[in-house]
Amino acid sequence: MHVTPASLPPRVLHVTQPVDGGVARVVADLVRLQRAAGMRVAVACPPAGALPALLDAAGCEVLDWAAQRSPARGVRDEVRRLGELVTRTAPDLIHAHSAKAGLVTRLAVRGRVPTVFQPHAWSFEAVGGPAARLALNWERFGARWTTRLICVSRAERDHGRRRGVRGPVSLVPNGVDLGLFHPGTGTEPPPEGLPEGDGPLVVCVGRLCRQKGQDVLVKAWHEVGRQVPGARLVLVGDGPDAARLRAAASPGVTFAGAVADPAAWYRAADLVVLPSRWEGMALAPLEAMACGSPVLLTDVDGARESLPPGRAAGCLVPPGRPEALARALARLLADPGKLAALGASAHRHVREHHDVRHTAEAVADVYRDLLEPVRSSPSAPRRPARPLDAREAGTGGSAT
Repeated sequence: MHVTPASLPPRVLHVTQPVDGGVARVVADLVRLQRAAGMRVAVACPPAGALPALLDAAGCEVLDWAAQRSPARGVRDEVRRLGELVTRTAPDLIHAHSAKAGLVTRLAVRGRVPTVFQPHAWSFEAVGGPAARLALNWERFGARWTTRLICVSRAERDHGRRRGVRGPVSLVPNGVDLGLFHPGTGTEPPPEGLPEGDGPLVVCVGRLCRQKGQDVLVKAWHEVGRQVPGARLVLVGDGPDAARLRAAASPGVTFAGAVADPAAWYRAADLVVLPSRWEGMALAPLEAMACGSPVLLTDVDGARESLPPGRAAGCLVPPGRPEALARALARLLADPGKLAALGASAHRHVREHHDVRHTAEAVADVYRDLLEPVRSSPSAPRRPARPLDAREAGTGGSAT
């Protein structure tokens, strides 16, 4: 194991599977702030998608690591390729993001390098039946090679513990870049593709997939359209469910596609909604609140903790319940004064509690906690190990 002398800044290797949306922004923000703090940072990730461009813009070293989201495909080759990158870059610490990257990283490294795993929502929530059992069994098994688990909410941490995922955990809530996400001056141009009309505007930002629950929102919107004539709904994002959602949507729904910067949509919205089926702590609601927009969320991991104190009763609905979502949407859209008050309190809350600079500082504290014992005694022996493959570890399930 390589150990950088304590007089030099540590070298950190982030590992990500194909990511977009919130996870990509979390990684890009963290890398940018770590580089600004003097860390030597590299990211191993697939070459496609939004993340490599964000990393290039931040001046970060990007290592081409071909990987897929599905844990059932390519694990053996991905473990081998990542092992080669780890040998070549000799990091002091590895930080793996999301389930597939966490799986491959821990199989490749097996504790020889301090390893931080950040699930960004548990993989065993993404599937059911035998696949869920396999995903849970892997997380329990892989915990032995997790030097520290980072959870973004108490609910995510407690959920893992209840399901038997053991090991040291640090709680680091998500944060947003307040320089990008703010209420604006009121003179900014409207977002491209804004639907015509002067009815209330509801915006949903997220990958178009089962996790984010846009299918529930589209079902609910049929009733909202009857109760709130002229109301407009915009889905911002792309993903595997795009065609199915378009086919099911009513005429009052607009599909804006993927955008590099959703801030203009948050500012334009009278209400931002995210009807997720599962999360750790979703980033989109934090971004929306930073822009001064009120939010309506489903009561999944991290949602209550992301809201201002005392706001859960009016801003949360059960997941997977289109009728409950429709009632809450209609109720909020009928009260512009309440929406304005919710938006103002949300903005204050995020500025005080979810600044991404505080997030980066908390992650740096985790790194220091893990590296100081190693760097103070670099000659401490560590048992070498060959990487396991997926069959040996008994892995399976779904990556998030």
